[in-house]
Amino acid sequence: MKSYMTQRLNEYRDGNEDKGRLLVSCPDQPGIVSAVSAFLFEHGANIIESNQYTTDPEGGRFFLRIEFDCEGIREKKETLQDAFASVAETFDMTWSLTLASELKRVAIFVSKELHCLHELIWEWQTGNLMAEIAVVISNHEEARELVERLNIPFHYMKANKDIRAEVEKKQLELLEQYEIDTIVLARYMQILTPDFVSAHPNRIINIHHSFLPAFIGANPYKRAYERGVKLIGATSHYVTNDLDEGPIIEQDIERVDHRDNTEALKNIGRTIERSVLARAVKWHLEDRVIVHENKTIVFN
Repeated sequence: MKSYMTQRLNEYRDGNEDKGRLLVSCPDQPGIVSAVSAFLFEHGANIIESNQYTTDPEGGRFFLRIEFDCEGIREKKETLQDAFASVAETFDMTWSLTLASELKRVAIFVSKELHCLHELIWEWQTGNLMAEIAVVISNHEEARELVERLNIPFHYMKANKDIRAEVEKKQLELLEQYEIDTIVLARYMQILTPDFVSAHPNRIINIHHSFLPAFIGANPYKRAYERGVKLIGATSHYVTNDLDEGPIIEQDIERVDHRDNTEALKNIGRTIERSVLARAVKWHLEDRVIVHENKTIVFN
């Protein structure tokens, strides 16, 4: 399976070898789009997709995502970054320039429940998640057979609050070893320490099994049942040091009623969790998400 996926990923790289992505955030003012477009034109680039948003045309914050083709961009990337720095300085931009062919290396953290892991692997195999799934890390053994059957490295690392700092030190070493730049918590039922979170700002994606901000923390389905909710949902967000309060990337809901007990809510919720997490990860991998304060702008 790994050789098949290696071939698929290489085909994607080759098919997108000239594609670049530019993300911009800056104070809104006239001339931003013109300046960026002129820059790309001057460097032989052709815009193939452009999305923009402003919080307020008068003194608000402006956000821009552009996909463009530029022949030989792999060799030109550093030159383009150096040249764009002067444009960025003029408009006080926070920005990033990435290549579609430079696939992100992903680590998936999982515990006992494997439905989100299954969904991510399925989407990866079908070509909807273009990334290198470099490693799966778990505090349980349930996922080993699935993961190793795909020739993806699997690491079992016991984790609980009593040994959290020690375990996270080993996990961080593994992440460095595998050159990871995106971490997905696919129902990894452990709270991360501030040191771990700060090492990967806006690069840890979690799925929480409730429609946040409702039912933060543990046992949301049980609490939802006790409250008699008529809707349940799931939320994918970037991880911060505030539990389940990071910038929200994606959410969805499903209607329920008085006949649905806690177990029924869990079963309904698992379907929502799978799709919500997969969409959030896809948008992150495609550089469609800009974080501003504790919110996201998602150009999907």
